[in-house]
Amino acid sequence: MEAPLIVLHVVHDPEAGPGYYARPERDGFLQSMEEAASELMEEFLARVRKENPDLAALRDPQTLLVVGLPATRILEVAEETGAQMIVMGSQGRTGLSRFLLGSKAQRVVQLAPIPVTIVKARRERKKG
Repeated sequence: MEAPLIVLHVVHDPEAGPGYYARPERDGFLQSMEEAASELMEEFLARVRKENPDLAALRDPQTLLVVGLPATRILEVAEETGAQMIVMGSQGRTGLSRFLLGSKAQRVVQLAPIPVTIVKARRERKKG
């Protein structure tokens, strides 16, 4: 049985951070967090589709943009949609306790009642 692909992006709760982003490639142009996140998600999907043209699931996935605390909202959306699996990225940037998984990914793994697959972000190699 095939399950639909839902691409979820959680915008961290604006109460805990600034409500606007300045994207460097936009010459200081300010965007709301939701607008910036929506554009970044579309850019991400376009790049992934280009890199994987044969994957049928990427042709027309359902996309969701929600606001809140990332780990909490990921688990809520998974429950609301009847997800069979969660696949999420992890950059794991800081701290020894976050060496293998980022704190959000670690929290989702701990609390999810369904399988969770963590995909580590690919690091760009320095040239030179």
